[in-house]
Amino acid sequence: MRFLLFVTACCVLSLSAKPLEIYFIDVEGGQSTLIVSPSGQSLLIDTGWRGFEGRDSERIMQMTKRAKLKQIDYLLITHYHRDHVGGVSDLAQRIKIANFVDHGPNTEDSKVVKEDYSDYVKTFQKGEHTVVKPGDTIPVKGVHIQVLTANGDVIRTPLAGARQPNPFCASTPKKDDDPTENARSAGVLITFENFRILDLGDLTWNKELELMCPINPIGTVDVYLTSHHGLNQSGSPALVHAVHPRVAIMNNGARKGGDPDAWQIVRDSPGLEDLWQLHYAMEGGKVHNVPDSFIANVDEHDQGDYLKLTAEGNGSFTVWNSRNKFEKAYKANK
Repeated sequence: MRFLLFVTACCVLSLSAKPLEIYFIDVEGGQSTLIVSPSGQSLLIDTGWRGFEGRDSERIMQMTKRAKLKQIDYLLITHYHRDHVGGVSDLAQRIKIANFVDHGPNTEDSKVVKEDYSDYVKTFQKGEHTVVKPGDTIPVKGVHIQVLTANGDVIRTPLAGARQPNPFCASTPKKDDDPTENARSAGVLITFENFRILDLGDLTWNKELELMCPINPIGTVDVYLTSHHGLNQSGSPALVHAVHPRVAIMNNGARKGGDPDAWQIVRDSPGLEDLWQLHYAMEGGKVHNVPDSFIANVDEHDQGDYLKLTAEGNGSFTVWNSRNKFEKAYKANK
């Protein structure tokens, strides 16, 4: 009996000691982020572009093989622009996707968006389909995934411990409203014990203000995946500076995202330790790009190098660059 109890205790300890793994996949200025929970369940956020001879779905498949996944348990499509949903049909032919999650029907009157949404609807017939709203959770075992934004709505009740006034609202002016799918992005906060990462898809500036002002409903995060690839339609100080990330990761392309002014807002965020980029941004030059060690792809025509984040339950984490094998560790906050 004592031996059985010892074995059981060891197994429980081993399970809880497993890290959270996050792969930031290079889909050349789109988004595809693979989250693998300590439980072994997976969440893929977006699928990159269609076309390019299946380039993006192939890069996603390479990550699923590295993570030793037999299926994708949950696929969250943040919105229906081609750089986020375009690769879904091809990917679904390569690996089983058990659950499809999104913000609901497309409302953008664009031929391209309508085409991609139609293909997505055909694809999600192959699995379970769920429409989420702010306040919902996505039930990936081993992590807590809270939906903060969806279909143009934002969470109205602050999360536990996050009811402080946002001092950055007063100095952040509004911009023109965005009528596109970007403003309807499904955004999530992913929590693994003491570690938190924020991904709001392509949520645009005014919706960020609606989410974050006058009260910050999120609190602070360890890692912020830059909204909208670092384009200046997103990434307001009212969001970026208020969530106070220790590390930011920019899923930009060589010639998409990484706008100098948006890059600077992130770089100036109080308490930011490092900014990592999937690509060297051609527009930014040396002044508005981080050192090469922190960039996965330094050439415009690349081979799809990626960034991998590994987080422990105590809040410590590492970021690893597949191109140069550079890794940096971040201690848990006290």
